[in-house]
Amino acid sequence: MRIISLNANGIRSAARKGFFDWMHAQSADVVCIQETKAQEAVLTEPMFYPDGHHSFYHDAQKPGYSGVAIYSRHEPDRVQHGLGNKLMDSEGRWLQADFGNLSVVSLYLQSGSSSEERQAVKFRAMKYLMPKLKKMAKDGREYIICGDWNIAHRPVDLKNWRGNQKNSGFLPEERAWLDTLFDKAGWVDTFRRIDDREEQYTWWSNRGQAWANNTGWRIDYHITTPGIAGRATAAAIYKDERFSDHAPLTLDYDFDLAAARP
Repeated sequence: MRIISLNANGIRSAARKGFFDWMHAQSADVVCIQETKAQEAVLTEPMFYPDGHHSFYHDAQKPGYSGVAIYSRHEPDRVQHGLGNKLMDSEGRWLQADFGNLSVVSLYLQSGSSSEERQAVKFRAMKYLMPKLKKMAKDGREYIICGDWNIAHRPVDLKNWRGNQKNSGFLPEERAWLDTLFDKAGWVDTFRRIDDREEQYTWWSNRGQAWANNTGWRIDYHITTPGIAGRATAAAIYKDERFSDHAPLTLDYDFDLAAARP
């Protein structure tokens, strides 16, 4: 089972840069997109409903902002748009597809880098999500939560960690939140189960020469329950082409998605 996650920084922009051509060549079972930046109503071209896939979108109320999507080669048993929480749902930040006992989620956690007000919103979202994630970890299902979590966990996960300790995305409170998620709530940073090397980044600022110098951050994840984490066999960050300021993150799992459905 192959699952890809990408913050597209605008699905129409990523499409113009060749994302869908690349996606079709990957034979992924599920593709999770964040930051579509488009209402589904304006995505009228066929490419946004890829052949051979079931396509689902969860939009922000504000046009051209946030939004998540899932493309799946297998029809889900159930699709959940949002969490029943205004803070998350009004900005289109959670889309969940259920296949038997496995749920795949496309999550786009808020960024706090633009203002103190947005950082406060991010902290509110984190406070809401933690008890929910703790409960999910114990409900007997397997989960793969793909997406842009907008937090680098450890110094190995960004190039200039010393200079970013007071910046959104690497604040002590944010890193401690991930510590709790991984160490106490029972979730797994599955990429790191496969690849513990340095300089494995998924996002680069458009400022300066961040891409050229690989001055990046690893803020995109597959965060999973332990059972499915133990089935991960390979992980890759694709950087040969640029579809966005993020790179696609692909993980393979020894799991038959088609057989998971009842």
